[in-house]
Amino acid sequence: MGAPIRVLIADDEPIARAGLRRMLSAIDDVTVVGEASNGRAAVEAIDKLQPDLAFLDIQMPGLLGTDVPPRLAHHPFIIFTTAYAQHAVTAFELGAVDYLLKPFGPQRLAAAVARVRSALGEHAEVAVFDRLGDALASGPLSRLYVRSGNAIVPLPVAQVHWFEADGDYVIAHAERAKHVLTLPLSRLEERLDPRRFTRIHRAHIVNLDHVAAFRRHGKGGMVAELRDGTRLAVSRTRAQDLRQRGV
Repeated sequence: MGAPIRVLIADDEPIARAGLRRMLSAIDDVTVVGEASNGRAAVEAIDKLQPDLAFLDIQMPGLLGTDVPPRLAHHPFIIFTTAYAQHAVTAFELGAVDYLLKPFGPQRLAAAVARVRSALGEHAEVAVFDRLGDALASGPLSRLYVRSGNAIVPLPVAQVHWFEADGDYVIAHAERAKHVLTLPLSRLEERLDPRRFTRIHRAHIVNLDHVAAFRRHGKGGMVAELRDGTRLAVSRTRAQDLRQRGV
């Protein structure tokens, strides 16, 4: 066995912290070195205690768990814990090793820690956070992570017909379901393959593989008609761009 994995737990619920600490105590070679009850305290504790792994709840007062990693001087492995699946894309973009959807049990937790144990055995000359972040940020997104029942499951981006902005959220319209993502449409657009996805409106991005036709509508207008029958308005600016591309 190698050196124990030093762990910090950040969660605003004392019961949740106690439960996670109890489950971690049953895993060999894991030592909990500290706790934090909010995001700002988590930043201070992580930089002071320098754990190998931090469990971060996302919904914490003062500072969200997803806002913690960019503020850190010390970069441990990160596992996010939350009752909300919408934050999965953001979590993985931040280089999270795993994303545990509450309530999770000992087996799921052990699997997540095993991933960290394996990664700690790799030789690396750059910070863990930088290595994971660079790997996940390279190239267009090929999958999203969405909630299905009590699990987080991958959704191939190719299966999404169109994305719709809804305030600070995005709704992904897939084959037979809608999935809510916690990020703005502009940020998502940056990570999509421009050869497959195109912005047709300030509120809509379509998957060109699912577009049956772009049709003229009214005086100088245009709509995107999807293969499932959905019709989406194309803004005048985007319509001009599409015409320049020969649509």
